[in-house]
Amino acid sequence: MGKLFLLLLIIVPALEIWVLILSGHAFGVPVTILLIILTGVLGAALAKKEGLNAIRTAQMQASQGQMPSGVMLDGICILVGGVVLLTPGFITDALGFFLLIPQTRAIFKGFLQRLFQKAVKSGSFIYVSNNRWNRK
Repeated sequence: MGKLFLLLLIIVPALEIWVLILSGHAFGVPVTILLIILTGVLGAALAKKEGLNAIRTAQMQASQGQMPSGVMLDGICILVGGVVLLTPGFITDALGFFLLIPQTRAIFKGFLQRLFQKAVKSGSFIYVSNNRWNRK
């Protein structure tokens, strides 16, 4: 896992620079800079909106005595999507919007759920519950 992360830290910025150079040649430098700023502003607004929706949903589920597990995964996706949108580049912006839009975020949530289930089964992730959410 560490090697994959290191590889991504090297490859993604190199690809971002390449795409930015291509964009600068195709559209011009001012338009490319404007697009980067525009995606950042739109992404921040979308992250705020989706984050507030996730918090409201979690509060509603908690007040009804339900465990907000799905909303917690939404929160993780929204946080990662918002952070990724802050980095300049079109590839990371695409990933950020993918994580912020509810319909596409569901795909990544399914991946996260399978990842967590695999980690729990292998014993590398421990889930502790005090059944607080199930008390009547």
